[in-house]
Amino acid sequence: MKATTIKKQSFMQKLIRYKTLLFMLLPSAALVIIFSYLPIGGLVMAFKRFNYADGIFGSPWVGLDNFRFFFESGKAFTVTRNTALYNLAFILINTVLEIAFAIILSEMAGKWLKKITQSIIFLPYFISWVIVGSIAYSLLSYETGTLNGILRAMGVDPINFYGEAGWWPLIIVAFSAWKGVGYGVVVYLASILGVDGSLHEAAAIDGANIFQRIRYITIPSITPTVITLTLLALGKIFRGNLDLFYQLVGQNGTLFDKTDVIDTYVFRMTIAATDVGQTVAIGFYQSVLCFITIIIANWIVKKKDENYSL
Repeated sequence: MKATTIKKQSFMQKLIRYKTLLFMLLPSAALVIIFSYLPIGGLVMAFKRFNYADGIFGSPWVGLDNFRFFFESGKAFTVTRNTALYNLAFILINTVLEIAFAIILSEMAGKWLKKITQSIIFLPYFISWVIVGSIAYSLLSYETGTLNGILRAMGVDPINFYGEAGWWPLIIVAFSAWKGVGYGVVVYLASILGVDGSLHEAAAIDGANIFQRIRYITIPSITPTVITLTLLALGKIFRGNLDLFYQLVGQNGTLFDKTDVIDTYVFRMTIAATDVGQTVAIGFYQSVLCFITIIIANWIVKKKDENYSL
């Protein structure tokens, strides 16, 4: 009996075969090229004293002076530390809550109750950070805030949240979870619903309770999704959510020690500084840190299980 030989397709043959998928990919690829790859040419501004008269390539070179300005400003360590710690907290707390809510929803018996609960959890995701900032002020204002009104009614001294920086790591993490968890719940719920139902049925017949089924079937089944989303989040660990921090904190310098992140610092620099090269240098520094982090994290995952790496 002759062995069947499989002819390897050339690159062009694969393009022709999968042309429909290629056409579906083109719009996204075009957006990535236009907004992610073409702007890379502007990184040259990080090494120049940019002026609008000479343009990007005509401005004089200054070497590493723009980076030196950032590191000698006294803010580099603070904003880098805050950005990393906040994002680590977001990843850890949001992931735990997303998985927990997704499992709870998957185990709910009532169809309408499940849909209503899912909608309530997902709704904050669509609320603008501008509105969230207004909600936060309505709750936390010293004079008119709802929370301080309750404290006064109970005979407790009100708290000046906008004058005490120590409260804000907790406040920011709480609002981030409230607004962002709903999206992750949908992703994890879809992953859970993709698990073969016969596994749960067989486990139930064998006497496994709900907690045992969750531990030994559900969680292992969604582990690849958890790792992938965590790796993608780690790739942005040195990028602060400007909308979140600016809308909640604004220009309140009293809170900057605990709330200032790289993005808010760059935002203020962009407004105040005449040299755009300094802000580009900080953005480049930010991108390098993100790149190093995702490479290390992916390498660690690959060492544990190559199937889970990106």
